[in-house]
Amino acid sequence: MATRERIEVLDGYRILDLTDDRGHLAGLLLAQLGAEVVLAEPPDGHRTRHRGPYVDDVTDPERSIEFLVYNRGKHSVVIENSAQIAELAAHCDAVISCGAFVVDFDVLRAANPQLVTASITPFGETGPKTGWAATDLTIAASSGTMSLTGDRDRAPVRIGSPQTWHNAAVDTAGAILMALHERQTSGLGQHVDTSTQQSFVDCTQFQMMAVLTGGEVPVRLPGAVNLGGFLIPWVYECADGYVTVTFLFGPMIAPFTTRLLTWVCEEGYCDAELRDKDWVDFGMAIFEGRESMDTFDHAIKCLTAFAASKTKAELLERALSDNLLIAPVTTTADVLALDHLGVRDYWQLTEVPRVSGPEPVRLCGAMAKTTGEPLAELAVAPRLGEHTGRYLTADGAAGPAITTRPRAELAQTGPSMVRPLADIKILDFMWALAGPGATRTLADYGATVVKVESELHPDVLRGVHPFIGEEGGQENALQFHSINAGKMDLTLDLSLPEALDVILDLTAWCDVLTESFSPKAMANWGLTYDVLREVNPDLVMFSSCLMGQTGPMRMYAGFGTMAAAVAGFYPVTGWPDRIPAGPFTAYTDYISPKLGVMLILSALAERDRTGRGQHIDFSQMEGALHFLATEFADEEINGRTAGRNGNADRHMCPHSVYPAAGEDRWVAIACETDVQWGALAGLLVGAAGENSDLGHALSAIGADADLAALDVAGRQARSDAVEAAITTWTEPQEAAAIEATLQQCGVPAHRVNDAADLMADPQIVAREHFLSVPHAKHGHTWVEDSNFELSRTPGRPLWGGPMFGEHNMEVLEGILRYDTDKIAELVIAGAIT
Repeated sequence: MATRERIEVLDGYRILDLTDDRGHLAGLLLAQLGAEVVLAEPPDGHRTRHRGPYVDDVTDPERSIEFLVYNRGKHSVVIENSAQIAELAAHCDAVISCGAFVVDFDVLRAANPQLVTASITPFGETGPKTGWAATDLTIAASSGTMSLTGDRDRAPVRIGSPQTWHNAAVDTAGAILMALHERQTSGLGQHVDTSTQQSFVDCTQFQMMAVLTGGEVPVRLPGAVNLGGFLIPWVYECADGYVTVTFLFGPMIAPFTTRLLTWVCEEGYCDAELRDKDWVDFGMAIFEGRESMDTFDHAIKCLTAFAASKTKAELLERALSDNLLIAPVTTTADVLALDHLGVRDYWQLTEVPRVSGPEPVRLCGAMAKTTGEPLAELAVAPRLGEHTGRYLTADGAAGPAITTRPRAELAQTGPSMVRPLADIKILDFMWALAGPGATRTLADYGATVVKVESELHPDVLRGVHPFIGEEGGQENALQFHSINAGKMDLTLDLSLPEALDVILDLTAWCDVLTESFSPKAMANWGLTYDVLREVNPDLVMFSSCLMGQTGPMRMYAGFGTMAAAVAGFYPVTGWPDRIPAGPFTAYTDYISPKLGVMLILSALAERDRTGRGQHIDFSQMEGALHFLATEFADEEINGRTAGRNGNADRHMCPHSVYPAAGEDRWVAIACETDVQWGALAGLLVGAAGENSDLGHALSAIGADADLAALDVAGRQARSDAVEAAITTWTEPQEAAAIEATLQQCGVPAHRVNDAADLMADPQIVAREHFLSVPHAKHGHTWVEDSNFELSRTPGRPLWGGPMFGEHNMEVLEGILRYDTDKIAELVIAGAIT
């Protein structure tokens, strides 16, 4: 039998990767999707080659774990000058840059009009902060996310492993795929401008918008969240570590809570009266005075005592058998040992240079599984300049490897779409956060999205704070309004065959069907991929759930708080002497949509090229592991378990959040270079003449030390004294003044924006991140805008999240062409809710 030629999802696309750690995840994932990725490196190499951790702790540019992890599957070309970048770009489909090289995008696109260029910058390419110095720490501070993360009695903290650039990188990769999709019609490229600040605002879960409707400024709580006045812990100590427990109420969560309290009661940690409370109505009962907050506090105490009596394994086993919202807080070692990942064959064996010789180790694998070709097995990261001779000749001209390889078919120049995805039709069964975020982005850029829900089983976000006017109600929730902006809403009772017939008709209409239920839900409705592709053979189906469609934990239902705990984000966030603070609530729910956009658009690119649809099995947990890939590799290779260390950084010092004048006011400061440290040291010495306390603090750094000349190792050796001196300098000053003074000297600094600060941030205002858009009930509502801008075919949300059934007639009459008799039959049958 003839062997079918393997076809990669993005086969034929070539990407020029000009990034360093500020974007290298984009190239990695595009390579995993099958694109040819050419990594440009300066003569001394990518900057991550020169920082640890290293394989076997042997300092060597070819042994940097971060480089080895994030540059697999790429080809390394040493770049000596800008002309060589232009030579390579002339034969590429897209170029990604983060500032590691000086690039004139206009010149590149003029030479190659079909080229898509992309820029990842801290604040975007427009607005008053365009030229600001920034690091992961200061961007996290600017985004509002840090104000929600950490202990109330200490400085806010970032997630211990840098995350901001990863969020922007994945947003950028998705935007590039949008631009390439539009290019099939117009034949023209365009520019992508990604703001890392805006990308990380996603991770506030819309809580910043509370102040837009008169709500209070939300505050950080370690391992907990304040929802509408309820202080709800997420993290509980157990017998051998920590777990997250989702203890909430309301129609969607009450069954989980009742099952949990049944077990707690069986074990003797609460009484039957607490177990049998009406947890559906509990929030309203508190509001109306029929229940006391003492009852809620008592329940938390019972859960605390109960959790302490169990191990992580015991709690997980019961969570899986009884469908409870409990998740272990896993370390990097725990994740590597997780049986579920082994069964799903997640880890990819990749050879690394060990002291004893090359040896395969487990590194993060495919971000999803598909019914098409498996995503590419990534080759080992290249040696510096390994492929220079293939892509550039001795005189700097383009070499044969870049000029002769077959490429994706390019369209002749034609009309541009008004929005780049205007030809895409999506049937959307997504709910809560992780799924709808992907289809919201696609809707922003022109996709027609029909959201299916039921008034009998409303989307959980319709009942989640913040609300317009701080009043509850299923049409008042800002989270729902924002994450479902621009979508059409169709209400159906899917328990009825008449409603399922409507779904099959919509399946024949759509290009993509998305769902984010547990693996059994679509099967229970008879809507499996095998059934759906009989109706539409070209269908792309995207299934998103916590742990994927297969494996022993496939039925593990829940939220991003749980996936973040299982994926290892909690142990690296917070202070070593406190419980894990964890990232702000449902972290994987914020990054999963970005990966979803990439996967859906790449599947459409393959369908357009081959005529073949596919089913994408996306595990939120597996996708999120790429955001901690260095930590897992360090555990696998060096046996070093990642832990919490406040805001300290292994490469920078100072690197912390310092108090400023006023209550709970803070400023993040990070010195990435010795030059930046020299500028800060000069400010400290200059201010010491009028501040004796500061002079004393500086003397404690070391009488024999030339302050400005201290290298990073010297500063780290004196880190406590350095921190104390900077604190003495910042504490009496306004955060805005500190920020301005340091930025004028080129030192990365930013106040820790809370919700009120973020709304007034001149950069956020200039880029219109928070938009007022039409809403059928309220006249207008607030939503967050896209994190990136496309230069030629921009997109933005056209209306706020729809009301129940707001577009029933538009879908039934306009899309499906049903006549009035057909619609009347559906209403009589109860199929339209």
